[in-house]
Amino acid sequence: VQLQASGGGLVQAGGSLRLSCAASRRTFSDNGVGWFRQASGKERAFVSAINWKGTTTYYAESVKGRFTISRDNAKNAVYLQMNSLKPDDTAVYYCASARGSTAVIRISEYNYWGQGTEVTVSS
Repeated sequence: VQLQASGGGLVQAGGSLRLSCAASRRTFSDNGVGWFRQASGKERAFVSAINWKGTTTYYAESVKGRFTISRDNAKNAVYLQMNSLKPDDTAVYYCASARGSTAVIRISEYNYWGQGTEVTVSS
């Protein structure tokens, strides 16, 4: 499966962005999907995950209450709504498809990755 992340950009602190992750070549409607981010000079870190049905979600503590993950299996897409953005949210955001159907946090549980979309939050 190929994943395409989009929706990044430059936004002021306090603003919002909606990231999208679209799958091609094969559906990922049976798989958990996660969002990760990698800031300059740092390791890739978990942001959020959702199970195949959209009924279970997990969030990193740093984004709880501000970010919302959702999916539309009919459109073969997963979204990350990001509100109240902070400069610390600046990073390249990646979506990934998990090996299984559940929502998972560990990066090793993901086997397909998108190319990333850059988010820059100015203060």
